[in-house]
Amino acid sequence: MKLKFCGAAGTTTGSQHLLEVNGKRILLDCGLYQGSRAHAYEVNCGFRYFDPKSIDAVILSHAHIDHSGNLPNLTSNGYTGNIYATHATRDLCQIMLADSARIQEGDIDWLNKHRKKDGLEPAEPLYTEHEAELCLRQFVSVNYDRPLQVAEGVVVRFIDAGHILGSAQVLLEISDQADGKKKRFLFSGDVGRGGNEVLRDPVPVPDVDFLLMESTYGGREHEAPPGVGEHFAEIIRDAVKRGGKILIPAFAVERTQQILFVLHELFESGEIPSVPVYVDSPLAVSATEIYRLHPDAFNEEVYQSLFERENPFGFDNLTLVRSVTGSKALNDIHGVAIIISASGMCEAGRILHHLKNNISNPKTTVLFVGYCADNTLGRKIRDHESEVPILGGRYKVRAKIEIIDSFSGHADHSELLAYFDRMSGPKQRVWLVHGEPDHAESLRAALAARHSGSIEVAVLGGEVEF
Repeated sequence: MKLKFCGAAGTTTGSQHLLEVNGKRILLDCGLYQGSRAHAYEVNCGFRYFDPKSIDAVILSHAHIDHSGNLPNLTSNGYTGNIYATHATRDLCQIMLADSARIQEGDIDWLNKHRKKDGLEPAEPLYTEHEAELCLRQFVSVNYDRPLQVAEGVVVRFIDAGHILGSAQVLLEISDQADGKKKRFLFSGDVGRGGNEVLRDPVPVPDVDFLLMESTYGGREHEAPPGVGEHFAEIIRDAVKRGGKILIPAFAVERTQQILFVLHELFESGEIPSVPVYVDSPLAVSATEIYRLHPDAFNEEVYQSLFERENPFGFDNLTLVRSVTGSKALNDIHGVAIIISASGMCEAGRILHHLKNNISNPKTTVLFVGYCADNTLGRKIRDHESEVPILGGRYKVRAKIEIIDSFSGHADHSELLAYFDRMSGPKQRVWLVHGEPDHAESLRAALAARHSGSIEVAVLGGEVEF
């Protein structure tokens, strides 16, 4: 068997790993590289390490765009085989790939303005909404823990990763014709923290021989444990007393649904006063509807609550906003209201308009519930810069800035070590991907101190044989 690292090696984006076994080529994930527009376009528009027509099967760990986002480009460039995923991942991809296509078109407009200045021919978007829809026709979805043969001598099982709805660890049970041995190969995908307000904990996988493991938070610990409802309630109560809007930049998938569930609990218990809540993101509204269709991914508490109340992500004072007109109407609200809007890093989406209209008001509270990368607008606000650029203007930051980092969907350093320890089997060889070099090395050193098997940090374009 051979394994080639075609993306998310030395970085946390663009997940693509090519496994060759029994004369077949199986691609694990096909994510978009995300970075500066020009560089990202250059990386994503072609497939440097393989020809799409040469791939025999694609297995998708979950729907996040850095894992799924280049699938329409793959299929439009000649891949005609199946794309295997869980049911929930397929459903989320239906909305997320279309949204990604719209973003591609916006990015290409920006890129072409610069290409024109440099005398270059205009570029085309990576793919269109139509190509995203055609890609979905190649999905084959299956429940967790159901074996499915994807190639001769290769059976896949999806095992809950507890990261987002439908996220999976990919277990391949292989009868290797090259040496006649049976092997269990595990791709971790992205690993959840456990203790999630909505989802199940990552499920330990037994008898693992070879492991391809993420290292996003190697060497880093989250600031607080999951399940900090009281801290969340304190922030909301304080914001209500001050009488202004509460803006929550949140990713449309997973984070928004977590926040809605926590708000529902706090309203029902009376820990926070009943105030209007608006979800102002068409993608988040669609994702929330998909969450309701997949109770099999919920933890036991949420699952049981489905039989006591119809919708754990809905309540009387919640309004889901799809239209632009409805979004603009939120500007006319005076007094307290909670507005949840994408994107979480404040780089795009309707949250920009709400920040533009409210960030200079000292009554406003801006509550961050997730990570913001360097140089993003969200990071600048989190870092308490006194003035920030929004939609072409500069605005004084007079709002109160609050941060709760415990909603992260990624396991931190200690949680990754615990995940590894719960996994049985010899784990003869381990390759670390999906992490910046220093974070991957921190995790490698920690794993090497407790495990005698071979542990390596993957190198982009590198290939290993086993």
